[in-house]
Amino acid sequence: MASSPTPPPIRTVLAATLLLLVYLLPHNAAAAAGAGASPAVNPFTAKAAFIRYWNRKVPNNRPHPAFFVAKLSPLPAADSASFPSALPDIRARLPALCTKAALLCPGPATTDAASLAASGPRGGGPFKGYSNANFNNYGTGGVAGSDSFRNYSPDLNIAADSFRRYGRDSSGRADSFASYEADGNVVTANFTSYAGGATGGSGSFAAYAAETNVPDSTFTNYDAGANGRGRSFASYSQEANHGENGFSGYGKDGNGVRETFSSYGNESNVLASAFANYGQSANGATDTFTGYGVEGNVPENTFRNYDAGGNAGVDTFKKYRDDANVGDDRFTSYAKGANGGAAEFESYGNSANPGSTTFKGYGEGTNPNHHIGFKEYAGENNTFKGYAKTGVSFKEYHNTSTGALTVSAEAAASMQHHEHLKWSPEPGKFFRERELVAGNRMPMPDIRDKMPPRAFLPRAIAARIPFEHRAVSEAFGFPLDTAMGKAVSSTVAECLRAPSKGETKRCATSAEDVVDFAVETLGDHIVVRSTASTAGSGGDVRLGTVTGVDGGRVTRSVSCHQSLFPYLVYYCHSVPKVRVYEADIMAADGSDAGEKKINHGVAICHLDTSDWSPSHGAFVALGGKPGEVEVCHWIFEGDMTWTVAD
Repeated sequence: MASSPTPPPIRTVLAATLLLLVYLLPHNAAAAAGAGASPAVNPFTAKAAFIRYWNRKVPNNRPHPAFFVAKLSPLPAADSASFPSALPDIRARLPALCTKAALLCPGPATTDAASLAASGPRGGGPFKGYSNANFNNYGTGGVAGSDSFRNYSPDLNIAADSFRRYGRDSSGRADSFASYEADGNVVTANFTSYAGGATGGSGSFAAYAAETNVPDSTFTNYDAGANGRGRSFASYSQEANHGENGFSGYGKDGNGVRETFSSYGNESNVLASAFANYGQSANGATDTFTGYGVEGNVPENTFRNYDAGGNAGVDTFKKYRDDANVGDDRFTSYAKGANGGAAEFESYGNSANPGSTTFKGYGEGTNPNHHIGFKEYAGENNTFKGYAKTGVSFKEYHNTSTGALTVSAEAAASMQHHEHLKWSPEPGKFFRERELVAGNRMPMPDIRDKMPPRAFLPRAIAARIPFEHRAVSEAFGFPLDTAMGKAVSSTVAECLRAPSKGETKRCATSAEDVVDFAVETLGDHIVVRSTASTAGSGGDVRLGTVTGVDGGRVTRSVSCHQSLFPYLVYYCHSVPKVRVYEADIMAADGSDAGEKKINHGVAICHLDTSDWSPSHGAFVALGGKPGEVEVCHWIFEGDMTWTVAD
């Protein structure tokens, strides 16, 4: 009797199975692969598992775009399977998992006070190339000397620096912060009780937090009780995006403290500053705000109990919030109960778009010995409630909501010049549909992704972390009072916000969530698009072939925008009544015969703007009012739009 054939070794069977899987898995995507299609992936990864999920949900054999696949979790299968469930365990595993899973985690401190102690309070000197350092109690009680922080924490994600009680009770020390936290992303600086009780000396913050994304600085009780100390903030938070600065108790009980804010928050986007109890009970304080908030977008400033109970304080606000867009200032109990105080508001409030200013309890108190002047003060929505009945003068004050006053020829010329310099969004950020034609030359805005690089978490892992700001901060180690902690809170709040009229939205905490929402909204015969690269960004380009998606018909899309979170979270919402276009983007200086294609752009045109705010930047740039004009924009790097497939 013939013997049974010997079965192949188990390793041979496994190898053959693996080869078959490697062939089959990418075959569905590669069948129609073209430009932008993703490469084959290891079948035993979270990335491969998602691609199988995508193929089941969207069975149209379209290629998986490389820009989307690049965002999928790179976590190996073994790490995915062993990922902990409890928040303390996740926190304990983070150092090892952050790199493997491409997450955004706090960076390790490179310097601490102990390592600096050897230099002593007199050591000082230049601190160049430091990052994420702890200078708490540094220079306490020091006499004379100087410290220089230059190119400190540049180009970092999640920079966190602490200068608590720095230079406290020192005498004649000078400190300088130049190019501090420049070009950073989600930076936090803590200057609590900095230079408290110091005598003499000076401090300079030049080019501080310039061009940063979500800066958060705390100057609580900074220079409190100081004597004869000068402080300068020049080009502070310039061109920053969505930051917050706190100056609570700054200069409180100080004597002869001089503070200068020059070019503070200029050209920034949604920068909030709080000056609570600033200069309270101080003697002879001198504060100057020159060119503060110029050309900013929706700056918000609060001056609560500012200079209250002070003696002989002088405050000057010159060209404050010039050419800004909207904005909101609140002066509550400003200089209340002060003695011999003087405040001048010169050329204040010349916003390009109407903002609001509230003066409540201004200069009130039992001591009438003060002078508050408003010279060439302009604006709408201004409220003066409960201000002092004496010592307040309004010269050439112009409230456009109540009628104009007669102004001088010089003032009229200045206003005309102001209109010429009216705030406007970046050129090319918004445009009309008629501009999407072949051969048109147009400016391309800066479409670069400003968010820190991160990846999605696999859905099974994301589900283990409650979508709640305290839980996320606990899991990832971001204190709630840091820039990243506040960003997490903001993202969660925006996701929980009720949808706007006609909007359907979802915050997708995994790639699977993104696909599910797109399928639920548009059906399963869909594609996702984004602009191919950032080539041409920030300069003029010329359009090549322009093609309307779905034949150029009015359609519905799902647009998804990144939110700031430790892992990728997308704010996705349905957008009705749109037209979506694809366009070849050519170098602007190419000849008609030899134009060079440098990019492939995706643009979306919103045809119904009736529910948009009248102060929206699109109407500033294009003219018109909500509902009167359509508004188009490019899909920026990192964002995406889903439509029904052609």
